[in-house]
Amino acid sequence: MAKVRDGRSCIRYKCGLINTIQDVLRQRPNWVEVKDDEEWDFNWCDVGWLRENFDHTYMEEHVRINHFRNHYELTRKNLMVKNLKRYQKNLERDFGRTEAARCDFFPSTFALPSEYHLFVEEFNRSPGSTWIMKPVGKSQGKGIFLFRKLKQIMDWKKDSSRSEEQKDVENYVAQRYIENPYLINGRKFDLRVYVLVTSYVPLKVWLYRDGFARFSSTRFSLTTIDDKYMHLTNVSVQKTAPDYNPEKGCKWQMQQLRRYLTAKHGREMIETLFKEMDNIFVRSLQSVQKVIINDKHCIELYGYDILLDQNLKPWLIEVNASPSHTHSSQEDYDMKYRLLEDTLNVVDMEGRLTGKEKRVGGYDLMWNNGPVYREDVNLQTFGSLCFTANTHLGCVNDREKQLCQLLKPFPPQRKL
Repeated sequence: MAKVRDGRSCIRYKCGLINTIQDVLRQRPNWVEVKDDEEWDFNWCDVGWLRENFDHTYMEEHVRINHFRNHYELTRKNLMVKNLKRYQKNLERDFGRTEAARCDFFPSTFALPSEYHLFVEEFNRSPGSTWIMKPVGKSQGKGIFLFRKLKQIMDWKKDSSRSEEQKDVENYVAQRYIENPYLINGRKFDLRVYVLVTSYVPLKVWLYRDGFARFSSTRFSLTTIDDKYMHLTNVSVQKTAPDYNPEKGCKWQMQQLRRYLTAKHGREMIETLFKEMDNIFVRSLQSVQKVIINDKHCIELYGYDILLDQNLKPWLIEVNASPSHTHSSQEDYDMKYRLLEDTLNVVDMEGRLTGKEKRVGGYDLMWNNGPVYREDVNLQTFGSLCFTANTHLGCVNDREKQLCQLLKPFPPQRKL
């Protein structure tokens, strides 16, 4: 696997991004950056490189790359909903409505312009409702707007028709807006959760313990739908707000959010909430399992965006194939550094793991061709073994202690 250079074995890597991942790779012992024309063992590329080079690149057995070839089946807004709708329909056919209802976690969504007439029918069933338009191929809140009248869509259609002479007319999704979001201090927020897939066949999924909530800078109200600082929680949007504080940012760590919610609603209710989010992660990945081109060389670190409503129901908003690793504060940088370092620990280019681990650093194995469970012994509370899902989102992340035990004599590369 590793090549010998200067008398020592090393992992040769390429990195097409300049952010936190570059720092992690450079500080990893015995990992050496190579130039574009040199052979590599590990490649952290952007999706543009993947699109242009994947089909023309020969990869040896040990080589790894950070995207699946057609990752966009889950990460493009229109394809994600298409696959979820098909999966839900198949569940209802094969197992009944009760099972299909477990996929009722994404808002009513239509691809435009192809499903425009279906959208109009749904729109007319609930006049006065708020909808949100999103371009399918953009991120960071670009091109998004809210609307309540079809006239606003007609204006959009006219603008789109002017682009017919261009090769690609931009597609959008029209999605029912969650009008009753859960608010903290009057402000809307969503959750960014990190899910690592190391195989689709069989499906093997890791969930990271850390993540964060992204808050809007303006108190929420439905009286106006034109204020992007009120309705869009993207950091790239919020950091342009007049009252944005770059030191404080607009984030809570996942542990802080879980403590807040537990104190307010009780442990049982919040345990149920987080189990419902686990269901979202697994079901959404199962919805694309048969269409993603599985490749043993590929991994994918997804950034899930989850919104909670007032009833503490989690909604899947979108899934990102290239979640931002650019930091907005020192705390944010430290969290993303740990995330990326543990991602490399799971990939295990050094060959230090057995393949049977349920936990690696901050990652917990939640699905391995079936649900993964942990056994907790708590005689005082339960009096016997309590079997619960092997996920700890928002719980204590004692990754350094765990890595020291797991990787003896290979301690974690950097202490934060």
